[in-house]
Amino acid sequence: MDYKQEKLDYVLLTAIAILLLIGLVMVYSSSSIWSDYKFGDSAFYLKRQALFALLGVIGIVVTLKIPYYKWLQYSVAAYVLCFLLLIAVLIPGIGMVRGGAQSWIGVGAFSIQPSEFMKIGMILLFAAVLPKIQRELRQFSKGFLPMLLLLIVPFGLIMLQPDLGTGIVFVGTGMLMLFIAGAKISHFVFLASIGLAGLVALIASAPYRISRITAFLNPWEDPLGDGFQIIQSLYAIGPGGLMGLGFGNSMQKYFYLPEPQTDFIFAVIAEELGLIGGAFILGLFLIVIWRGILISLNTQDLSASLLAFGITAMITIQVMINISVVIGLIPVTGITLPLLSYGGSSLTITLLSLGVLLNISKYAKIN
Repeated sequence: MDYKQEKLDYVLLTAIAILLLIGLVMVYSSSSIWSDYKFGDSAFYLKRQALFALLGVIGIVVTLKIPYYKWLQYSVAAYVLCFLLLIAVLIPGIGMVRGGAQSWIGVGAFSIQPSEFMKIGMILLFAAVLPKIQRELRQFSKGFLPMLLLLIVPFGLIMLQPDLGTGIVFVGTGMLMLFIAGAKISHFVFLASIGLAGLVALIASAPYRISRITAFLNPWEDPLGDGFQIIQSLYAIGPGGLMGLGFGNSMQKYFYLPEPQTDFIFAVIAEELGLIGGAFILGLFLIVIWRGILISLNTQDLSASLLAFGITAMITIQVMINISVVIGLIPVTGITLPLLSYGGSSLTITLLSLGVLLNISKYAKIN
């Protein structure tokens, strides 16, 4: 393979930078009241988010210096390490419980979320392996099933935490990579029937998931319980109107919307910046997705193409789920909005992933 470098995709880089800066500003705006009440420091969450943003930017610089194919050489090791972290988080005394989910491992004053690392670990492995087994991939037992197991086993560990939102992003990204790599449609039809039954079982196995479905269908049935988040989210979006209430003027962040700096930050954005601000954010995400697809389509290396596609798919699915939850299209799943929501592991891994995507752009012939 001739790894001839073209030029860096500055359109993608600019969109990432703007989203990151808006994210820092809105994390401060959405969290200032709560963090002042809880920690006596209105900038508490901003400081931590800025630190993780700095680590992520350093990660981008590093990934730009190291060719993407070097990362692929260590894909197996990365996958195994992430898998071991998924196991470790379930061990009492190692894993930390927050919001009913044992999804974090404490590292000093901070914590990491292994499921976030597992997403990029899986994408790297699939990008490295799938081009080598394209013929076998069309055979269920010889090619498709082994790759499926590499997807389903970590998904099972993620669900034990439990973390349905991250699990959906993880499986969705992997399935799309398998489809793009050439797996038969009949395999997915077979899996869809099993997956639907499994999804019903997962929902039925946890009472809180059933209550979330009920709250989604009629949040006013329990407005102070399971329907509280979505109602408060819609209360934030509605008054925002076209222009918004103005930066810092959100009312829902005054202890109405639970921890608005995380999963529901887009609701605060819509309240303060209005339809125009929300549309601008979505436009930036569309630019990231568009450039990611262009990079994937215009690289001669199939592994690079799959890697770019996987990263783009991961971000696309996460954005779609988060925004859909905030505006009430789907039940609450608990998932961050890339580059905007507060969350160290999510922000750092997203920036690292986008750094790899930018690296691949240097080898793609795009305008």
